[in-house]
Amino acid sequence: MAIGVTFIVIMALIVSIWVLVEIQRLKHKLFAVFLIGLILFSYISAALVFKEQDIDFKTIPGLTKATKVYFSWLGSIFINMKSITINAIKMDWVDGENRTSER
Repeated sequence: MAIGVTFIVIMALIVSIWVLVEIQRLKHKLFAVFLIGLILFSYISAALVFKEQDIDFKTIPGLTKATKVYFSWLGSIFINMKSITINAIKMDWVDGENRTSER
């Protein structure tokens, strides 16, 4: 009987250690996926922003201009997202049929 209980305790410890190791690996995988997504977003967005801009990346003033243009574009995205969110919150999301029957 004692051997069976010991076996169950050892198996529970092995499983718990394995789960903890897998959780740590998952955290690292999620962070890696986040970094890959951030790099892809930065590259694609920079390519789209600078496609029609005449910017010299070899000079300091050109890099300064590129930084200003990119962060201005990025800021406008956040301002637009804020406006869309505010307008969505202000909308009346109640179904029109339910409103008329309640009156």
